[in-house]
Amino acid sequence: MRAWSWRSRRRTGITSRLRSPTAIFENYPQLHRELLADQQAGKRAFYVLVADDGAIIGRFNLEFVEQGVAEVGYRVAEQVAGQGVATAGVRELCLLAASRHGVSILRAATSSENLASQKVLLKAGFTPMGPADPSEIGGREGSWYQRNLTDESE
Repeated sequence: MRAWSWRSRRRTGITSRLRSPTAIFENYPQLHRELLADQQAGKRAFYVLVADDGAIIGRFNLEFVEQGVAEVGYRVAEQVAGQGVATAGVRELCLLAASRHGVSILRAATSSENLASQKVLLKAGFTPMGPADPSEIGGREGSWYQRNLTDESE
């Protein structure tokens, strides 16, 4: 059995805003300050999933877009991909979104070619909602998914 722990991400943060690997390094100091300010202001929440050995194996974030609604972002380490970590993490993020942040609706967008992410969202109780604007997902075609956290049928 695996043991992971959730930690609120207070000191670091990278979100889906970054579209190229070089953008991380070129703009990181400013981006880091902005993301920390967003979290302090209650606009975002960042969480990391930590393995028993202390390695960060995933990051999961919420961006609060309107009252009771948040957009989900996540990424897991390559060494745990395909092992259910992303699905378990997104499911746990759903619980945290409702209990800690008062969110009732979660949304996530993924590209059409990202089959793994589509499977994660479906397994975590999200349903397809329609096409996403390519500008919202790195210039690629894709779809929005949504999960109503107040739905008792889940």
